[in-house]
Amino acid sequence: MARSDGIRVRREVPMYYLIPQFMTERSDAMNMTTVDIPLEPLKKYMNAKRKEGHHISHMALIMTAYAHLVGEYPSLNRFVVRRRIYQHKNFSISLVVLRPGKTGNDNTMAKLFLNPEDTVFDVQRKIDEYIETNTSGAEEDSNLLDKWMGILCNLGGLLDAAGWLIRFLDRHGLLPRQLIAASPFHASLLITNLASIRSPHIYHHVYNFGTTSVSIAMGSFRDVARRGRDGGVELVRCIPLGVVMDERIASGHYLALAFARMKDLLLHPEQLEQPGVNEAALDLVQ
Repeated sequence: MARSDGIRVRREVPMYYLIPQFMTERSDAMNMTTVDIPLEPLKKYMNAKRKEGHHISHMALIMTAYAHLVGEYPSLNRFVVRRRIYQHKNFSISLVVLRPGKTGNDNTMAKLFLNPEDTVFDVQRKIDEYIETNTSGAEEDSNLLDKWMGILCNLGGLLDAAGWLIRFLDRHGLLPRQLIAASPFHASLLITNLASIRSPHIYHHVYNFGTTSVSIAMGSFRDVARRGRDGGVELVRCIPLGVVMDERIASGHYLALAFARMKDLLLHPEQLEQPGVNEAALDLVQ
């Protein structure tokens, strides 16, 4: 079954083809973990860059680290639909953006396209442009999701039928490219910054609809107990990341190695100033 947003994975060990036959939905296959990122290395790096005239956010560092991670561990950029495994044709992140000056319930989502080769400066620039576009409030700057939601909500009694049709088209690889481009459900990663509303991290589910196999929820800073060098216990200030994964895209060992590598990148954020590698056989450039 051909899809406009993915390429069928055909050369894998048999286990990967069998597991989706028994875990048919992402909600069947969700694994969850917390990755605690020590704050001090990030803080020192951000302060140093600020003195050089560069504003770098926590979100930019985390998103860059994940983009580099996908370059080194390309199976993270897979998804499963109708028990078949696909590789995304590009790398995109769905991001929630709160509109300032309005109620907390007024937010929007859109997709940010990154490349594994992007540096942290590239990612920060893309984030700034993304937020500017999606929070201006001007009608002409409404993102594609806002426009499609407006169309669907105006269907009235036909909304149920439209929802069924969209799900049917998606499962059979027939969803229009424009709708895929607008949909936050069709992305490589869903990420949300709960620290912006002073909330602890959560484990945000991955949706059965669409193609997103990994979600990350960044929570408010917290102190994590660690064994000190003297054998005692010390508290380390950390950024907690609640990670949810569809285990059908890769083995647990593969995923554990990947997120250990992500933590290493964030412990030494200067690595993110260099372009990441891209070991995928596919060209992930949009």
